[in-house]
Amino acid sequence: MTVTTNATTSVSREQLLVTDVPGPESRRLHDERSHVVADGVSCVLPVYIDHATGPFLVDVDGNRFIDLGSGIGVTTIGHTNQAVVDAATEQLGKVTHTLFTVTPYPGYVALANKLADKTPGSHQKKTVLVNSGAEAVENAVKIARKYTGRRAVAALDHAFHGRTSLTMAMNHKAAPYSTGFGPLPGDVHCVPNSYPFRDGLTGEQAAARTIAHLEQRIGVSDLAALIAEPIQGEGGFVVPAPGYLNKLQDWCTANGVVFIADEIQSGIARTGTWFASELFDLVPDVILTAKGIAGGLPLAGVTGRAEIMDAAQPGGLGGTFGGNPVAVAAALAVFEEIESRDLLAESKRIGSTLTNGLHRLQQRHSSIGEVRGHGAMIAFEIVRPGTQTPLPGAASVVAEQAAAEGVLLLTAGSDGNVIRFLPNLTVTEDLLEYVLQVVDDALLILEAA
Repeated sequence: MTVTTNATTSVSREQLLVTDVPGPESRRLHDERSHVVADGVSCVLPVYIDHATGPFLVDVDGNRFIDLGSGIGVTTIGHTNQAVVDAATEQLGKVTHTLFTVTPYPGYVALANKLADKTPGSHQKKTVLVNSGAEAVENAVKIARKYTGRRAVAALDHAFHGRTSLTMAMNHKAAPYSTGFGPLPGDVHCVPNSYPFRDGLTGEQAAARTIAHLEQRIGVSDLAALIAEPIQGEGGFVVPAPGYLNKLQDWCTANGVVFIADEIQSGIARTGTWFASELFDLVPDVILTAKGIAGGLPLAGVTGRAEIMDAAQPGGLGGTFGGNPVAVAAALAVFEEIESRDLLAESKRIGSTLTNGLHRLQQRHSSIGEVRGHGAMIAFEIVRPGTQTPLPGAASVVAEQAAAEGVLLLTAGSDGNVIRFLPNLTVTEDLLEYVLQVVDDALLILEAA
């Protein structure tokens, strides 16, 4: 397959792959893995990566893959970005760890300032840095409970918030995330969300439905927090109807409930804005970051209104590795790269190319029910042709076919019927056109089955 576009280069399968996928060395490593790595740490595509740069992953067999997943939204500004590498390397030579709650360091403060500046709203904000998205969710709930004196937390249908004990209880899907791992924590409730493609409701109608559940099935007096992904990640990049999130925020404010925006996947330039909340004119009480914040190093943040964040007593927040100096240095470089290279504009460019291309494919494939998303966070939902009925498991078929052509795609959706695109912001137009052709061919195979 060769795709020639208006760009200055052409892309072919032969330029990307030198062996079958997976290749012999990856197969050998995968056999070794089965003896030493727990089965619960599953693997979608058993190709073992040796190195990566920009939009490419290169495996141990020499195969190159166009990475449309970015480690599920982590390497937003590109693999091995030189500014990030340099910043982390310099910090490695200075201080690798002290524990901020014992002997602090300036980078933590600088990053907290940056998050206060870039998150929505002009109110005073404070931050705690932790290690992962799930840990950020846990801390946000803990802080909200302390601030309100209430216990219950509500999450939306089709949400995903993590694999820790509390976050498992907050997820929409049980399998595979919580199957057999109970009992799960109590005082966690799931309520209907806005899913325009399936429910056909306006934002106001969907919000009224959600609020009715909150009031009738939980009760305002017991509710500490409502957590929402402005654009749902694992749920299939579900974009709520206009006004939905704003109505929820207004209701939370009126009733003393902390509104938490989980921007772990949608934040840090992913949607063409610093945070997806900006797309909806939403100003959350607390906003969560992780994934793309540190260019591949483990780091996450909880940033919120000062009076909420200060509810926790001294010593109540923190952790041994939270806000590690090397990860913080990388994060500061990520923010600088986004600003100096105008990567928000690149995110919008990518979104425009993918959206336009997928709409063209939708005219050819009645199995594409909806194309949705913003910036470099785009998805399409696969349905039974000519209907709005999900085609369960279809996304895996498309992703498998794409991998054989050197394209790494991610699946999503509660029914396993959504293909999501999370490219890093260095991907070029000719690579995207190749990806679209690969998706076109994969859908033909799916529809012929």
